[in-house]
Amino acid sequence: MEQEGKLKKQKAGIVQIEALLKESMLDLKEAKQIVDIADRATYLLAYNAMLKAGRALLLWHGYRPDDGAQHKTVVELTAALLGDQFKTLTQHFESMRRKRNEMTYEAGTLLSKTEVRQSFDDAVTLVQEIYASVKAKDPQLKLNFDV
Repeated sequence: MEQEGKLKKQKAGIVQIEALLKESMLDLKEAKQIVDIADRATYLLAYNAMLKAGRALLLWHGYRPDDGAQHKTVVELTAALLGDQFKTLTQHFESMRRKRNEMTYEAGTLLSKTEVRQSFDDAVTLVQEIYASVKAKDPQLKLNFDV
């Protein structure tokens, strides 16, 4: 992906990575508060939480997206870095990316309650996994994941 111009090497400190993870957790906390009353907002917050955690994962590995399709690049590399064990989860991240795009640029995109709930649950799982992955390599990272 680096040779294709999709990624650029970037050194990042744990402070940057921690900030993105904190933001993703905040998005999840807010989504949890509105999950039963605001489908679109819950879905968008869940997606944003996944995106921020994915960006943290890329930074942890020394990269940042560097193309016109940054969201897609984050999703693709998150899937590659987490591996086949999380294939279903990262496939859902990709479908959420496409639906978020539809919701942003087109009118009339439909969301079911089941889809919103599943998106929130998957966002929690993905953020937890990325946090655990970073924490395993840097035990000093201490965030309160209480979603």
